[in-house]
Amino acid sequence: MSMKLSAAVAALPPRPFNPIPAVIAGVFLIGALFVLHLELSVESLEYALQDIAEYFSRYGQPDFSDLPHYLYLLLQTLATALWGSAIAFVGGFVLAPLAARNLTPNRFCFNLVREFLSVLRATPDLLLALFFVAAIGLGPLPGTLALGLHTMGFLAKFMAEGLERVPAGTYEGVRATGAGPMQVLFYAGWPSISRETVGYALYILDRNVRMSSVLGLVGAGGIGQALYDALRLFQYGRSAALIVILLVTIVAIDALSGWARQRLA
Repeated sequence: MSMKLSAAVAALPPRPFNPIPAVIAGVFLIGALFVLHLELSVESLEYALQDIAEYFSRYGQPDFSDLPHYLYLLLQTLATALWGSAIAFVGGFVLAPLAARNLTPNRFCFNLVREFLSVLRATPDLLLALFFVAAIGLGPLPGTLALGLHTMGFLAKFMAEGLERVPAGTYEGVRATGAGPMQVLFYAGWPSISRETVGYALYILDRNVRMSSVLGLVGAGGIGQALYDALRLFQYGRSAALIVILLVTIVAIDALSGWARQRLA
């Protein structure tokens, strides 16, 4: 009996490794290296916190006296994001089948479209906006084109990967009826990924609303350009009002986008 008991005890698995002490030690080590490398001190941190508090106190009285103009600029920013997202969606809708391995006409077309989409994703929209501002001039159009091209690279890639995940039998079933490539795409491909495609489009729109306000800093119009001008002229009350409007808008759109994605799930 005792031999059976000792054999059962010997068969127990080893005690699992507890990573918590190692994680805590790693955090303290990284913190110490951070302090030493940046030569931080308690006195410098205290001064920095005081300066930060003093600077942000200047935004304590938002100036909403020109609210109609602010709302007009906000609508311009939203229109920039909306049309940029529309360009990205249309471009992604056209290019995604060419970038999907199971739908592309040939290997050359697949590689060419994939590399083009990689270039769009790798080029920051701020840089694209600077190019378009220099070529077209100030205003919302450069921001719209920059957002549309940059996010087209992401949206087309998402769509192409979705089309590749569709079971081969779904395509074969439609092809068996004598359907051509376009009919296979529209009767098997897009219906199979319609929900996730709409979810991706909502995500891109949500992202573009945020970025459209940033692109205004490089002359792409909208509320971002007004905020940049106000900050440059030290108009803290006006800047605070524009920041509040932006924050409220972004939170509202984020909540609306999240609700829409849940409904589609």
